[in-house]
Amino acid sequence: MKILAGLAVILLLAGAALLLAIRNNGPAVLDAIDRLTGGTRGVTLVAKTPYGTHPAQKLRIYSPRNADAPLPVLLFVHGGSWRWGDPDDYNFIARSLAPEGFLVVLAGYRLGEDGRYPAMLEDTAAAIVETARLAPRYGGDPARIVLAGHSAGAYNVVQVALEDRWLASSGVVPSGVIGLAGPYDFYPFDSESTRAGFGSVGAGAESQPVNHARSDAPPMLLLHGERDTLVKPRNTRALARTLAKEGAPVEALYYENLDHNAPLVSLASPWRGSRDVHDAVVAFARRVTEVSVPVQAETP
Repeated sequence: MKILAGLAVILLLAGAALLLAIRNNGPAVLDAIDRLTGGTRGVTLVAKTPYGTHPAQKLRIYSPRNADAPLPVLLFVHGGSWRWGDPDDYNFIARSLAPEGFLVVLAGYRLGEDGRYPAMLEDTAAAIVETARLAPRYGGDPARIVLAGHSAGAYNVVQVALEDRWLASSGVVPSGVIGLAGPYDFYPFDSESTRAGFGSVGAGAESQPVNHARSDAPPMLLLHGERDTLVKPRNTRALARTLAKEGAPVEALYYENLDHNAPLVSLASPWRGSRDVHDAVVAFARRVTEVSVPVQAETP
């Protein structure tokens, strides 16, 4: 009995330590679990490079094993309420998606006071442009870039893709955009994070992706859990409805039993194979970056 009691205490302490670690830095814990249960999957970190002078303005570039270049590029932007987060804690995104045939780029951006609107968008746009410039060096195709993000990161990539001022002069045209549990329609600002990041600098309705829907928007895949209480699913419904009304290509997927972080967790091992989030992301990214092969004329 003493042995069983001791094991129970150890398990309780381990569980408490895990919960504390998740609370302090959930993505880093998720990354560790993914690495332990899924291995490297042949993915290699090929570059760590800044795209600006601020420490948060950094890119991490990952390549799959034995890749046939040029590869389509998938750039991922992390969440964290525009206050915290580090691409170095999201290596599991690269291990999830690079083996599917993508050069994966994880992008950081200024946070907190330094990242107040529109700084987070300036950084996201700059990261995209720098990714396009660097892609050929690491076997990527700058003409085939898919943007993706979770939560605040989903806001960043969707807003930059929809609002003309961010990428129009760069010549970079995203092939598609993937938003996981993103806030797209949250004005007026009614939460601590949105008031700090947007209300404190006088941002208005122009800061909302839903107000920039246009017919020539890049194809979008928007995913949301119905049990998300942090970023309500109505954000995805509103944006998907507005894009569809404009005639833009958009697909929205809703998951009855998923909360805010579950779509992100679904990209990591050992959960990757138990939900269709990973498959939906990969299928969309492949479809929008597919290269058309010219039909050869028959020889008489």
